[in-house]
Amino acid sequence: MTDYKATLNLPNTSFPMKANLAQREPQILKKWQQNKVYESIRAARAGREQFILHDGPPYANGSIHIGHAVNKILKDIIVKSKTLSGFDAPYVPGWDCHGLPIEHQVEKKVGKAGQKVDVKTFRQKCREYAAKQVDGQKADFVRLGVLGEWDNPYLTMDFKTEANTVRALGKITENGYLVRGYKPVYWSVVGGSALAEAEVEYQDKTSFSIYVRYGVVDTADLSKRIPELSIEGQSGEGDISVVIWTTTPWTLPASLAVSVNPELRYVLAQAGAERLLVAEALLDSVMKVGNVENYSIIATVKGDVLENTVLQHPFYQRQVPVVLGEHVTTDAGTGCVHTAPDHGMDDFIVAKRYGIETVNYVDGDGTYHDGVELFAGDHVYKVDQKVISLLEEKGKLFYQTQFVHSFPHCWRTKTPLIFRATPQWFITLDHNDLKQKIKAAIGDVEWIPDWGQARIEGMVANSPDWCVSRQRTWGVPITLFVHKQTQELHPNTAEIFEAVAQKIEQSGIDAWFDLTAEDLLCGEYGEDAGEYEKSTDTLDVWFDSGVTHHSVLRESDNLRFPADLYLEGSDQHRGWFQSSLKTSMTINGVPPYKQVLTHGFTVDSDGRKMSKSLGNVIPPQKVMNDLGADVLRLWVAATDFSAEMSVSDEILKRTADSYRRIRNTARFLLANLEGFNPETDLLPMDNMIALDQWAVNRAAELQKEFAAAYDTYQLHAIYQKLQQFCIVDMGGFYLDIIKDRQYTTKSNSAARRSAQTALYHIAEAFTRWISPILSYTADELWDALPPLSKRENNVFLAEWYVLPVVSKGAESAGNMDAQYWMLIAEVKDAVNKIIEGKRNEGVVGKSLSASVTLYCNTELAQQLKRLEDELRFVLITSSALVVDGKSAADAVATDVEGLFVTVEANPNPKCARCWHQRPDVGSINKHPELCGRCVDNVDGDGELRYFA
Repeated sequence: MTDYKATLNLPNTSFPMKANLAQREPQILKKWQQNKVYESIRAARAGREQFILHDGPPYANGSIHIGHAVNKILKDIIVKSKTLSGFDAPYVPGWDCHGLPIEHQVEKKVGKAGQKVDVKTFRQKCREYAAKQVDGQKADFVRLGVLGEWDNPYLTMDFKTEANTVRALGKITENGYLVRGYKPVYWSVVGGSALAEAEVEYQDKTSFSIYVRYGVVDTADLSKRIPELSIEGQSGEGDISVVIWTTTPWTLPASLAVSVNPELRYVLAQAGAERLLVAEALLDSVMKVGNVENYSIIATVKGDVLENTVLQHPFYQRQVPVVLGEHVTTDAGTGCVHTAPDHGMDDFIVAKRYGIETVNYVDGDGTYHDGVELFAGDHVYKVDQKVISLLEEKGKLFYQTQFVHSFPHCWRTKTPLIFRATPQWFITLDHNDLKQKIKAAIGDVEWIPDWGQARIEGMVANSPDWCVSRQRTWGVPITLFVHKQTQELHPNTAEIFEAVAQKIEQSGIDAWFDLTAEDLLCGEYGEDAGEYEKSTDTLDVWFDSGVTHHSVLRESDNLRFPADLYLEGSDQHRGWFQSSLKTSMTINGVPPYKQVLTHGFTVDSDGRKMSKSLGNVIPPQKVMNDLGADVLRLWVAATDFSAEMSVSDEILKRTADSYRRIRNTARFLLANLEGFNPETDLLPMDNMIALDQWAVNRAAELQKEFAAAYDTYQLHAIYQKLQQFCIVDMGGFYLDIIKDRQYTTKSNSAARRSAQTALYHIAEAFTRWISPILSYTADELWDALPPLSKRENNVFLAEWYVLPVVSKGAESAGNMDAQYWMLIAEVKDAVNKIIEGKRNEGVVGKSLSASVTLYCNTELAQQLKRLEDELRFVLITSSALVVDGKSAADAVATDVEGLFVTVEANPNPKCARCWHQRPDVGSINKHPELCGRCVDNVDGDGELRYFA
């Protein structure tokens, strides 16, 4: 046999089939860094309309996890898509660098500040530790393919950022929103510091549930309030007690009152040998838990009648009053609430109304101070059983049990919190009607998904004043001087803020801690330094990150305020989204963002939270080392990030399979551009074959959909459309059909150049489509495209490709529009199914060994006959006959209306070059193994194609 291989246009490309992403991506990354790709993008987009995505700073502690990867990849995809759309979209990454977890890590190495090491050295060790953590996390973020200002990120511990954080606090103070208050706040006994709502998370905790008797001191007084007690035979017998319920026995030493609801009905019940007073609605449940079977109601009374009834504390020689509080409900317990103003906000508020002060029994480390009777030195975590034993001894314990419930924990130390009354600095939401203004401003922001608006509205509506002070060593100081007697701020506070900020800008936060009041108080107020005390508190780290709209956006030359987009996980409605909103409203009167996008948490395939103990953690580093960053990026894009995001080894394996389909499509496009010079070989759209016109039009239509989806952050829709394009439009239809024309027609023929023109346009567009998501792969593709003198140096400098259209007024070849080719694709799919069935029966081999007859209704027959003899190339059969209006008895019905098909083995010899089985094979002596069209393609002018 003659070898005709040299006469074929076989595919060839430098773009490899095997990705080897784990090995190839680091090389591409190194090239980006050497070529300063990010800097090139900034130069190319300088002066364009900006799009600012402000980076919410991750905490500089520990290796990144899969949630970090999701967050950074989403941001990178959006920034790159905006660059693709022509925007100047800088990305300045940041890190949150102060706070308790870093202190804890440093304490493990050098000991506590002020004990084994001086505080200045301790802060320096914290700074060094945070810097090391930033470097580690940065390397992983860069490896993910995220482009940004990595050489100059913002760090909340940078001297300038620390100074600007102080300036932000100064503006908030100047605007009247910073106040000092003495009230209960969440307190971390492990961290030794106050916490804000945003630093609280809820975890299950086993607690005691106890019912305690508070004896009535003056029965005669109670008889005046409850007349039934004076009626002989109805008054009952035994001691009278008000029964309270609590799940925090450790707070009983600080119990200073019992609260009842003024509007509830209360009953005095005979319960065995004693009389108990509880809410009427809860009587039966209280008797049940106390195993009291025989009880009867002596009297019923409204709560307000009990006000100022004197009760005996259950174990101290202390008498406490009954007070009225609307916070008391009948949801659980007894309807009578023991009231410790040190340890609960509702308790604090109601006690203050009655002039009851706090007692401050618990120190910052969670132990009772030395003066506390019975419990001095005991820790609140460990004292519950001791309290219960004492109650049993005194005969005051009515019932006890244990139960598991959701309880506030510190989000950093993961330890249970207490409420503790201390003097703290708050950003008040009451001043200048701030809460209502925030609520109105929320409506001006676009929340994505839209449920985010209701979520943050609810959180703001229920949020108390924000406690921003912390009792820590490693943090931005609250740079205030307070008069020792009047507790008023220094009259020169505004000037002091700026003076301190300038010093911090030079030498960091140590500038505040190192200098004395005399050093810092300026000008004419210096002689008064002795009358003022310098604050030693530091700021809540949520304040540090919350004011980056001021300390970073406003202070960076390449950024602006407000940002177009904030993007973080759904927990940040109570965190960064809220702290940023509140601080921006107090400083600027407007939100810091125009859009807020929320993504869900990562869970395993069973919907379980990632946990080392469950063994379901997927480290992003391992994914990059095994499968490549682009597979991880594709998984992020493929997943609907508005809900929980499922990830597992199996899910990532399926994603890798999807990646291969995309890569194989790209490789086919490039491989069949062998020998094609777009500067000389490109055909005008009007001169292209009908199917090729359709392919370009399909790409143009899809590009519009991609642009809209990127613009609205519908990344999973992009993934779905891309898969459909690769698998169905290209792999299952267009690329399958054009193989014969690509391989067998003359290399420079119009038939081949038409297909190559379409492939080239699609490849140029395709590379841009995937560049925000599959960044490494897009870079590979870009380098493998046919050389073009005017093409940008890298894909990330490019904008959307301008796909050609048929000239206005001109008709596409044969006027075969998208709807027509959709019909043809349905017919091809139907015929393929029947051929496959015949292959399984052994009737035919490959499709080119088949002859098909299509029995159609008149309308369908007319459409198919428009393709003339080229129908066989569409169906990839050696012959295809259309029969109008009748059907053979053995024809098989298809899913296409009016179409029946027969498939038979083609009896003709096979062409050695194109493998079609044609009757004219061997009809030309010079080439006895070829069909007529192959002879024409080898020795003649080449075959003509019009449609496919």
